[in-house]
Amino acid sequence: MEKFEINILGCGSALPTTRHFPTSQVVNIREKLYMIDCGEGAQLQLRRSKLKFSRLNHIFISHLHGDHCFGLPGLISTFGMLNRTAQLHIHAHADLEPLLSAQLGYFCQHLPYTVCFHAIDPTHETIIYEDRSITVQSIPLRHRIPCCGFLFSEKPRPNHLLREMIDFYQIPVHELNKIKEGADYVTADGQTIPNRRLTRPAEPPRRYAYCSDTIFKKDIADQIHGADLLFHEATFAESDLPRAKETFHSTARQAAQIAQMAEVKQLVIGHFSARYDDESTLLEEASEIFPKCRLAKENLCIAI
Repeated sequence: MEKFEINILGCGSALPTTRHFPTSQVVNIREKLYMIDCGEGAQLQLRRSKLKFSRLNHIFISHLHGDHCFGLPGLISTFGMLNRTAQLHIHAHADLEPLLSAQLGYFCQHLPYTVCFHAIDPTHETIIYEDRSITVQSIPLRHRIPCCGFLFSEKPRPNHLLREMIDFYQIPVHELNKIKEGADYVTADGQTIPNRRLTRPAEPPRRYAYCSDTIFKKDIADQIHGADLLFHEATFAESDLPRAKETFHSTARQAAQIAQMAEVKQLVIGHFSARYDDESTLLEEASEIFPKCRLAKENLCIAI
């Protein structure tokens, strides 16, 4: 199967610690890199993860709290020092554009490339990016400020040709695309060759759901139902539920409940509060409800 990987660059929350970097991830789909959030230190973690800066062209910002976007000016500046020429696309709430423009105007004058800003409405579920291979949808979340997650979905791929059968029936090249799309083949003497004899099905399209910084919001489950992997914030343990409600965050137990309702294949929890020196208690709490769960950690790479 072609590459579809999630690279965790940082999985801490707002208060800095020596154990975790602020939130940032990179989704690698067929060697195209898509960054989700860009907390401080994201560019350092890109280096440590051995990800190529030149392959990163799109950055998606879930919301405008500093632990999710303070790394942007530094990363943009570094790209300039590397003599980048390709456009960099930032997808975020409209309020970020004037703030970022002011910083770049002062600190990043004469960039050799263009930063393109794309405003998104985090309150609505919509496709915010699309190319030949994938779509990216916003997932409306509920936090103290406008916030959304992101659903990365592969597009269905055409069937795989069985080369030995193509050669056996001496099928001309101009017929191959139609056969990939499901058409039967009719020979010169009128014989119909069923498509199932000429192809095998492509692998099912994969999906990755990223849900960070939200109070427990069960309707998320409908949009992400059946996803191959879910990242859901688990800032607090259930014993700190009052604090979770006060700050509009989730507990590990609630993250697992979302995974269970959505019937996802795997769950990764992160965005850990600095109050926990050992997140194993969060993992135990989530695993009681959803066993296929693991902790996020810096430089973890998960293949889907």
